Amino acid sequence: MSFDCSVLTMFPEAFPGPLGVSLIGTAWREQGLWSLETVDIRGFSKDKRGFLDDTPAGGGPGQVMRADVIASALDSVERRGRPLLYMSARGKPLTQARVHEWSRGPGLIVLCGRFEGVDQRVLDARGFEEVAVGDAVLAGGEAAALVVIEACVRLVPGVLGQAESLSEESFEDGLLEHPQYTRPRTFEGLDIPEVLLSGHHADIRKWRQGMRQETTRKQRPDLWDRLPANQQAKGGKAQKD
Repeated sequence: MSFDCSVLTMFPEAFPGPLGVSLIGTAWREQGLWSLETVDIRGFSKDKRGFLDDTPAGGGPGQVMRADVIASALDSVERRGRPLLYMSARGKPLTQARVHEWSRGPGLIVLCGRFEGVDQRVLDARGFEEVAVGDAVLAGGEAAALVVIEACVRLVPGVLGQAESLSEESFEDGLLEHPQYTRPRTFEGLDIPEVLLSGHHADIRKWRQGMRQETTRKQRPDLWDRLPANQQAKGGKAQKD
């Protein structure tokens, strides 16, 4: 079964972007493991000039994308049980847990906003889930949509060559990934850690686990503080020392 993505956007030329290269691009163009279609929202404007936005109710700067135009664009797409996502800085943070959930489904329908956003009524009436990819404001939802789709597609079976490499990635068990090294053995006076060259797999696993904990503690103290609860929720023992 293909993972099918539909994107509602004012700028269909922004796609596929990075989705069209490397293993993900091959899985789309050659293997058919996932699909991508873009719907140009501008084509659903009822205004002779092609406008799809209007001034905010109550006043204020900027323009707001109209509910009726967004609804018409959405109605042109076959839903097929796919969740509706609206990329928004005020949305719930994107998490790997949600990515896993979506990747196991039939695909996504993603709305990319512009201007000051989208009329709230169409979001409420059609059941969009608002999703943020970080605590930052973008000019539009296209870049955020690329992030969400790539995060999901890479988890679709067959897209990546080595599925086992996913198990120790950042966020999979509440910890960030350990540092990675390769040749040359010495680079600008810095050596590969000796344990990684020892051939002792148990010692390597122990070192990597320790580095994952140290990295998480330093880089993401918020994740580190939540680690015991996350581990218990998954039915395992917390890996926090």
